Amino acid sequence: MTEKDKNPKGRSRKSVASCTLRSQEMIQSYIFTTARYDCKIYEKRIIYRLILKLQEELEGKRLTPDLHIEKTKDDDRVVTIRISEFLFDGEHATDRIKAALLSLRNKFFICDNGKIWKIVGLIEKPNFGYKRGWVRFEIQPEVYRVLLDFSKGFRKFDIAVAMKMKSPYSMRLYELMSGQKDPLEFRITELKKMFMLTDKYSNNSDFIRRVIAPAQKELDAKSPVSFRFKVRKSGVKIFSIVFIPIVCQERQNPVLVERNLISQVSLMWDFSIEERKILYEIGFSDREIRNNYNLFRKAKSIVNLYETLVSIKHRSLTASNPQGYVVNTMKYIIGEIDANEK
Repeated sequence: MTEKDKNPKGRSRKSVASCTLRSQEMIQSYIFTTARYDCKIYEKRIIYRLILKLQEELEGKRLTPDLHIEKTKDDDRVVTIRISEFLFDGEHATDRIKAALLSLRNKFFICDNGKIWKIVGLIEKPNFGYKRGWVRFEIQPEVYRVLLDFSKGFRKFDIAVAMKMKSPYSMRLYELMSGQKDPLEFRITELKKMFMLTDKYSNNSDFIRRVIAPAQKELDAKSPVSFRFKVRKSGVKIFSIVFIPIVCQERQNPVLVERNLISQVSLMWDFSIEERKILYEIGFSDREIRNNYNLFRKAKSIVNLYETLVSIKHRSLTASNPQGYVVNTMKYIIGEIDANEK
């Protein structure tokens, strides 16, 4: 065993294997998607996991035992995540994660509202636990708000696809192309600023050859969305790139495709005014109805949904989790659970 395979106290490191990542839709702020920052591959993987977990916390989902988010009195978030969440399949090395944490710790942005000028680090107090195989760090409220700011729009993409990418530029172009229907034009100067490459590739043809073309190739090989591109010139000089999104139907995740279709369908087509009204009275939002869309549709094929909801409304409202009570009742109706689990 080499010195590199030992921790600072000389003990052998615990082997940390990567975890298999399931397909899961992530929503990323368009502000952050087009932000100017330079992140290497493991830094991007850490940020992806952070955004996904913050969204799950925001949606009130139960966090796994391998993740904790604690809110401090100063409104900071203390995040603890398993190291394996950031590794590629079959990978055991952890030195790259430490290097990524150090790099993220040294990144910052400036907040200036005219009254207060403040430098905000992307993450603070990174902590790497050898024995238990976890990472802990803090994020300030300003970072939290930027990562969840959807005021300028958002991008939806499958985190499992993004985490397969070996290039941060492939990741960022995958983010940009996801959900994009129309051609998207960027000046090369703006793309270089986004990727923090303003001091590289003085020849724009080299930028395309070394950054854009390899990213396109990786998306073609791994992603359900990719792009073709054409350049615009002023004389002989290339000044912008037009990205033309394309979709590979064979690589699309059918579960995520169905979920997106459901999200675009008006609830009025499948649920009557009375059915929607009583679901709202029980506490369901439109999003929660859509999350259980197929369940309610199956129940409707077996029973009168409105009459059933009326009959269980009082009991549901006295339950600790009214929506959960209704969902379990519907699962019982369609035979997914027995009476004891209800």
